[in-house]
Amino acid sequence: MLTTLYRPSVDQTASPPAHHPVVVIGSGPVGLAAAVDLALRGLPVVVLTAANGYSEGSRALCWAKRTLEILTRLGVGQELVADGVTWQLGKVFRGDRQVYSFDLLPEGGHQHPAFINLQQYAVEAALHRQAVALGVDIRWQSRVSDARTADDGVTLTIETPDGPYTLHAAWVIACDGARSSLRRLLGLEFQGRVFEDRFLIADVRMDAAFPTERWFWFDPPFHPGQSALLHRQPDNVWRIDLQLGWDADPEVERQPERIKPRLAAMLGPDRPFELVWASVYTFQCRRLERFRHGRVIFAGDSAHQVSPFGARGANSGIQDTDNLAWKLAAVIAGAPDRLLDSYEQERIAAADENILNSTRSTDFISPKGVWANALRNAVLDLAADHAFARPFVNSGRLSLPSRYQTSPLSTPDEGVFAGGPPPGAPIPDAPLDDGAWLLAALGSGFTLLAFAADLPEVQGVTALAVAPGVAWARFDAKPGTAYLIRPDGHVAARSRTPTPAWVAAAVSRAMGQTESHHP
Repeated sequence: MLTTLYRPSVDQTASPPAHHPVVVIGSGPVGLAAAVDLALRGLPVVVLTAANGYSEGSRALCWAKRTLEILTRLGVGQELVADGVTWQLGKVFRGDRQVYSFDLLPEGGHQHPAFINLQQYAVEAALHRQAVALGVDIRWQSRVSDARTADDGVTLTIETPDGPYTLHAAWVIACDGARSSLRRLLGLEFQGRVFEDRFLIADVRMDAAFPTERWFWFDPPFHPGQSALLHRQPDNVWRIDLQLGWDADPEVERQPERIKPRLAAMLGPDRPFELVWASVYTFQCRRLERFRHGRVIFAGDSAHQVSPFGARGANSGIQDTDNLAWKLAAVIAGAPDRLLDSYEQERIAAADENILNSTRSTDFISPKGVWANALRNAVLDLAADHAFARPFVNSGRLSLPSRYQTSPLSTPDEGVFAGGPPPGAPIPDAPLDDGAWLLAALGSGFTLLAFAADLPEVQGVTALAVAPGVAWARFDAKPGTAYLIRPDGHVAARSRTPTPAWVAAAVSRAMGQTESHHP
């Protein structure tokens, strides 16, 4: 018998309906990250979820370096790194011949690995524990069945085992996934492409001595004419993706009697294995036209979808909430409402970048037409012996953080920079001379990084002096250089000759207090 996590809330008998500053819909990694981030900023948060526990199967499996940095700021990153499988090497095969390999983090001096593999439910569990510790009100088996929007907020109707009730939220963050109920209730539609192909995901428990690397095959001997992916997970579980083709019946293909022969062909007839979980999915590269609809803001898969190859789904969703949480907290505290419009501007640009990369990967993995297939195979053949062809091999361009190149919050450079993160880019981590890490030393608000210079004092800005070392090279620093860092770790401005007036003006622009356009 399934244990219910549902507990009645006092809101169910409240008259008039209870009011909450922020309601998050969805208890996946994106929704819980949003709730934890807002709670760390002092906001009371209610999470509504139709679920009765954590997700099943590996689902979102690969967590990128930038996401791990965000999760560490939220208080769970180091725990997840310890529990996950760390990797940075990948290999691509054509048939049984290796044609390409890559290293995602060839340099040292980083606190976090390029990637870890860890099942989605483990990430949810860690974020859930942190949310509860911070006082977040998580309401299981609470499905939103109606949403009425107004200028001052949203009235939600929630279905529970004890019947329906209503509450009012000043702000709603919709993180309820690709099948978002809130998106449906508001009559919103995705725009984009659904690719005519199907893929099988299988979690397999087995003893295997394969290295901890990402292995991708085009036209493997065990699955001719298709593609395959192999990844290690914790606890002797391996993730296997197999291309099936558009004609495959999802209901039939997810049956164990269909899956096991495919796995045996891949792993060999003498290797015992246990099928733990399986699913069949279709590539989709789509997004909402707008992410903000008044007091309702969409994040993660409820706002955009990409194909799984490239690990851009959950990673980009958590980067959505990293962008959103500080802005929403600032607006609630009195910042101009247009600051939230920059969430939409910046994260739509990020979604379009992810969709472009995901679309290119999908077209390479699953070419349509004789000429497209011939071109793909020619690239693979050349890559085995010629370095110039290897950058064109595309088995899924793996997740990287977006640079908000046209952000209205960024101030143009003051001075000449030959390197370092430009305005809008996330800053790289670096070891500090006291053994700490740069990202861990940032404040929760704006931080001014000063490189061997007097620190301009500006109210509301934390000043951090950076001694000569690795960070100087990564920031193209010279004596006197300063970077103004936003609360989400992105560069707001940088200068060779900073002054208090420059800092104050850059903060004003980054807070939406100064109407501006990208230069």
